[in-house]
Amino acid sequence: MSGHWQDQREGGGRRALWLIRQLALRGGRTLAGLALYPIALYFLLRRADERAASRDYLGRVFGRPATLRQVYRHFHCFAATLLDRIFLLARGERDFAFEIEGLAELERRIAQGRGVLLVGSHQGSFEALRVLGARRPDLPLRIVLDKQKTPELTAMLEALAPELAASVVDISRGGNAATLALAEACREGAMVALLADRGRGHEVLRQAPFLGQPAPFPVGPWLLARTLGAPVMLCFGLYLGGNRYRLVFEPFAERIEIPRGAAREPALDALLARYAARLEHHARALPYNWFNFYDFWRQDQHAPPRPGPGRADA
Repeated sequence: MSGHWQDQREGGGRRALWLIRQLALRGGRTLAGLALYPIALYFLLRRADERAASRDYLGRVFGRPATLRQVYRHFHCFAATLLDRIFLLARGERDFAFEIEGLAELERRIAQGRGVLLVGSHQGSFEALRVLGARRPDLPLRIVLDKQKTPELTAMLEALAPELAASVVDISRGGNAATLALAEACREGAMVALLADRGRGHEVLRQAPFLGQPAPFPVGPWLLARTLGAPVMLCFGLYLGGNRYRLVFEPFAERIEIPRGAAREPALDALLARYAARLEHHARALPYNWFNFYDFWRQDQHAPPRPGPGRADA
């Protein structure tokens, strides 16, 4: 079974990504979409750990052992959303049909002028958030990413949309620098988006119920939310098949409050449980949108060693 997600190698390589990019932009979505079938099959056959993780996750969702066909569909869905990132960045939303839920709630919080923290997960396409940014160019959007995890893919996407680099807050630079950048963004009334379902190697994790068993979730995003003091909404860019996506915004908290002392841990557990419950809701509704291809329920057991004294917090 797959170990910690940070130990997984990046799929493909520079030449493979270049080829996919050329095929997509020159051949269009139809031709590129046909190429996804052998590509998904290739990775299904070559990536045994990811295959096992998919089978484990799907078995939890369906309540029975997943078939190889279902695992293949899971791989193909992931490949489709990656391909769509190319078109979203190169051409915007013109090739897609988007449904947006919860927009009025989001705009109400934007109007407060304190910024909005959008907390998502590795479900569907987080890139779909850029559609909202394109529709509201007056509202800055900052996306928190670890650019060192997939450097080749990140370089390709930034080449497609050079302005992308300016909107990304690279968490690999270190926690303090990222926190300062995000605090400034909130003061400017920006939307700040991050993913909160994966813990990096040095992060503190706590258990929350998820698909029938406790799973470890990072507490860092919620401590950051408390520091920023902005309204928090959950966001999901769910893939519906073909060229269809559903962008969902759900109110979560007007402000994250985490007390000190003995009440701190129960407060964190309550936040994580609420977040995990919404992830489970969407996972059961659209099972093939979940893209954590590693042993999610034991990720804390596979985590790299935490930095010792005198080492930078990566």
